[in-house]
Amino acid sequence: MQALVTTGAGFLLAVLWFDLMFDVQVAGHEGRVLPDAIAGSIAAYYRRVTTEARPMNRLVAFVMLVTVFAVVAQLVRSDGEPLARWLSLVLALVPIAIAASRTVPNAVRLGSRRDPPEVQASMARAIYRQHVFCACSIGALLAVQLLWMG
Repeated sequence: MQALVTTGAGFLLAVLWFDLMFDVQVAGHEGRVLPDAIAGSIAAYYRRVTTEARPMNRLVAFVMLVTVFAVVAQLVRSDGEPLARWLSLVLALVPIAIAASRTVPNAVRLGSRRDPPEVQASMARAIYRQHVFCACSIGALLAVQLLWMG
């Protein structure tokens, strides 16, 4: 199961890295509205990866599910240290829940560019913060799996 968890986590970390390459454009822009070139760049990226990339965009959701199921299987099978197993569950579930409930819906909405510029800027900043948190969590999951469970 460890190989499945680390493969899933590695894939998700790579996806987050690509997202962050666009998200980081909000850094340093403190105003209520982002420059149109930046807002447009981020929105176009999220439109492509959340809406126009079907059915490949479903792969990320599938990998999230497989990763969670593999962590649960580690718990059920008592693979590895108990604390490491429970920590892995938290480090997988929390960012995946945030992504499913907030980040992805906001990315779809941002990709549509139907909201006023102030709302788009707020969503872009929120997505950036969520992706930073999720990348740290998934990175920690990888570390726990490779260093503690191995």
